[in-house]
Amino acid sequence: MCAAASLAMLMGACQCRQDTQATAQRWSEEKANEWYAQLPWMAGADYINADAINQIEMWSGDTYNHDQIDKELAWAEDLGFKTLRVYLSSVVYENDPEGMKQRMDDFLTVCQSHGIRPLFVFFDDCWNAESAYGKQPAPKPGVHNSGWVRDPSASLREDTVSLYPKMEAYVKDVLTTFKDDDRILLWDLWNEPGNSDHDLSTLPLLKRVFGWAREVNPSQPLTSGIWRWTDDFAPLNAFQLEHSDVISYHNYNDVDDHAQCIKYLTMMNRPLICTEYMARRNKSFFQTIMPLLKANKVVAINWGFVAGKTNTIFAWDEPLPDLQEPPLWFHDIYRQDGTPFSQEEVDSIKALTKN
Repeated sequence: MCAAASLAMLMGACQCRQDTQATAQRWSEEKANEWYAQLPWMAGADYINADAINQIEMWSGDTYNHDQIDKELAWAEDLGFKTLRVYLSSVVYENDPEGMKQRMDDFLTVCQSHGIRPLFVFFDDCWNAESAYGKQPAPKPGVHNSGWVRDPSASLREDTVSLYPKMEAYVKDVLTTFKDDDRILLWDLWNEPGNSDHDLSTLPLLKRVFGWAREVNPSQPLTSGIWRWTDDFAPLNAFQLEHSDVISYHNYNDVDDHAQCIKYLTMMNRPLICTEYMARRNKSFFQTIMPLLKANKVVAINWGFVAGKTNTIFAWDEPLPDLQEPPLWFHDIYRQDGTPFSQEEVDSIKALTKN
């Protein structure tokens, strides 16, 4: 739940505690709000093509699927989506840096043809601890994100002397390559730092990632979204809130809880981007949350688009290996033939995005 009182106290701390060196190049409130004022209200989804089980399979040379992406992004365009949140892969970069950047360029070209400006995510603390380049595992039936991988792998984090230079080269090269590319909306440097019991151990690398990004100084804003609203995560939340140009967050709860979070995050006086929401079982619905986000001019990015190898139509904690499709989808909008889980939802989304 959104711990409003704790969050309000945290924001008070944010306003009085500043890391001078790290925040010297952070966008001012004025610059961030001027950037945002030029944009229409935007909706979109966390996106991976249906035939990829994880970030590695999406971006690897032998499995990158231009035609599948183009087909699915046509459906996103039809919905009125103007952005997508897309995870990159340091594993693919390490093994094929130039190829991955070429495929990113191709992806951006496809996005542009459909009127979409994506945001890219560099790192992630969620799901499987280890990953490897090459052929990825098949999905486990009925298991949510059975093949999704943390980035970097947990074992690599034990040797920071080796890890940090590799991650620095990755971040700086990708940012430098696309730092002035107006097809990109923004950069999300780390998804859910501290998840999977990493807790505060992610913070030292997160700080360095922001520092490397600031050295490149891309024309697009930087962010990392807060997601766990508890006192034990206060150091992580404070760092993210203090160093993001625009404020991003996750909320999978009902409309009242979500409204409370927006109320307190608005105190930061910066643009707000909800980079994950919509879990039907948790009463986070398009029909209730999207109007709230639009009314507050918060970018609305739901988790999931086309049901596929990630199996995110199944809930995080409710594996259903005997079912091809649960009666109530957890995430996602479309089946692979383009039919929606709910036509009512699609109609509601289109009604909100057409204006």
